[in-house]
Amino acid sequence: MNTLNSPDFTSTQESVLSLTIKDINALYHAYISFIKNGGLFIPTSKSYSIGDTVFIQLLLLDEAQKTHIASKVVWVTPKGAQNSRAVGIGIQFNDDINGSTVRTKIETYLADMINSEKLTYTM
Repeated sequence: MNTLNSPDFTSTQESVLSLTIKDINALYHAYISFIKNGGLFIPTSKSYSIGDTVFIQLLLLDEAQKTHIASKVVWVTPKGAQNSRAVGIGIQFNDDINGSTVRTKIETYLADMINSEKLTYTM
């Protein structure tokens, strides 16, 4: 029997998003380095809740093939947010081989920028 506290209890929405990031500065602005396993901010007007599962088809910079990664929503910036922030969601990469691979790739691409003081979509 599932209860609300059971680890396999799910009441979340699942969806698939395709995301292409072709510019290193756009990748820097989207990457969320401060959450466990890393993540990305994805501009979207679609409504999501914290904990929703999102499957990402991600194409980075000059790569030829998309990487498919599972993630969950950990951040929501709604329409009308303070300081005219971009509307969208922050996703956290799952703790699996695909999530780890994407995080490593992104951090390699951003090696010279990762500790920059420049603002991002989430900070």
